[in-house]
Amino acid sequence: MADTQQADSQVERKAARIAKQIGAFAKAHGGAEGTIEYLGQAGTRIVLIGEDGEWGDLVAPNHAIAAAAAEKAGLTLHDSFDGELAAKVRTGPYEWSRMAGIQVGGPSNG
Repeated sequence: MADTQQADSQVERKAARIAKQIGAFAKAHGGAEGTIEYLGQAGTRIVLIGEDGEWGDLVAPNHAIAAAAAEKAGLTLHDSFDGELAAKVRTGPYEWSRMAGIQVGGPSNG
């Protein structure tokens, strides 16, 4: 019983810490919404999109902690990173050079 209470306490602390980070992001960007994406053994990614188009992400140890953090922070969650949500993201030169650099005007693979 004590082990279960200790584990629950650790989950609550981790979720509260991540919720605080979500809240700080939302405050800095005029609000936020996001999605939770499974990463495998690495954990669960919380993708955040600010009202101003800025984006970021946080990684939680598991889905339960990510969901608890999002709920504590009052984050509006989407089921997936669909076209409507992606359209809100503002990208800049860095993203274009890193994500599409090889395909669009970046260095060749050869």
